[in-house]
Amino acid sequence: MNALRSLFLSVVIILSWGLAPDGYADTRRYAAFVADANSGDVLHSRLADAQRYPASLTKMMTLYLLFEAIEAGELSLSDTLTVSRIAASQQPSNLNLSQGDTITVETAIRALVIKSANDVAVVVAEQLATTERAFAVEMTARARELGLSNTTFRNASGLPNSRQVTTARDMARLTVALRRDFPQYMPYFSERSFTYNGRTYRSHNNLIGRVDGVDGMKTGYIRASGFNIATTAERDGRRLVAVVMGGPTASYRDAHAEQLINAAYRSLENREALIVAVQDLTPRLNPIREHDIIATQIAALDLSPPVAQGDGDALPPLRIEMTDDMGAAPTTTHASVDAEPTLITFPDEPSPPPSGWAIQVGAYADEAAARARLETVQTLAGELGDAEMYTPRFEANGRTLFRARFTGINATTARAACARLAARDEPCFAVAPGS
Repeated sequence: MNALRSLFLSVVIILSWGLAPDGYADTRRYAAFVADANSGDVLHSRLADAQRYPASLTKMMTLYLLFEAIEAGELSLSDTLTVSRIAASQQPSNLNLSQGDTITVETAIRALVIKSANDVAVVVAEQLATTERAFAVEMTARARELGLSNTTFRNASGLPNSRQVTTARDMARLTVALRRDFPQYMPYFSERSFTYNGRTYRSHNNLIGRVDGVDGMKTGYIRASGFNIATTAERDGRRLVAVVMGGPTASYRDAHAEQLINAAYRSLENREALIVAVQDLTPRLNPIREHDIIATQIAALDLSPPVAQGDGDALPPLRIEMTDDMGAAPTTTHASVDAEPTLITFPDEPSPPPSGWAIQVGAYADEAAARARLETVQTLAGELGDAEMYTPRFEANGRTLFRARFTGINATTARAACARLAARDEPCFAVAPGS
């Protein structure tokens, strides 16, 4: 355990050193958040849930709804959009469009991503919802469905509005959702420039091409917000999402985001060593439980932030109930064991497990309790209406327990159901076929 503590403390030191906004303490506008988009682990969080103005990060939600419309067949990339008088009157940044002009959907995407054109944001809003006000209502509703619980939109562009607010954590969630749900459109976020009407516009995202692995997403600025950025990066298969809000200048924002990203990758390298150390300390486990056991070892260190386990978008909240001996199951007859005991044996199943994907929502000492849990969860996630309830028995530390699983679903349904349950702070993890 001493080796484990030393390794983990090195991670904390890397995360803590140099991540404060040097020489800048405007906590009315500043916020930062970094997460591992693969595992969901939060790597850095500072004022991440404080209300902030999104500025042009708003356009990520405008683009999300535009991508949905394209996927639904309501629009195509080659369709033309007509500029209204209201759209043409929007303040810069804009394409200087005039009433009656037309632009293609693909040009609109590039104008939103690269130029951050406010007039184009209104063109898209009016196309999809007749008025920008109605579109903002749709934006907020969709934000709630995506788990952006602290975000409210009042316009499609991010121009100043005192009631248009968000948080750094919510903007990270939106960034992850865009990449997860619309990977085919991600190349637009990597483009450095685009040309319209003979004029070339350069991207405001200066981290692309400057910071190793950075490949999107969006910047923003209004006076009330300061300089914002939400960005993604990938190195050696590890994808991060990083958000910095409230920078006093664009150069400061960029430097701070670069600092956070580099420090996060260094911490992940150290965490790889941590995982190896944990595996040396524990017996070989069912892969489904490895993440829980590692988290249990880390929790035992009783460390304070900035590192948080299981507090991201890719994984639901992690709940672990363990007694002092790190292995005994709870003594209550019907207690839930969200994280199963450390030592696992594989029981003789009376029949092969159902095929396809599954999700597990708990493990119980009583089969009736497992069944009751499944019936409750089914009312919380509509995706599970046709799923089969499955309560396989297994032995752990000499006790018989019952897993509460939904089976007979596909990977998409498993992911959607766990995301919905995670939004309700309900434990859930997906189980691949054969696991």
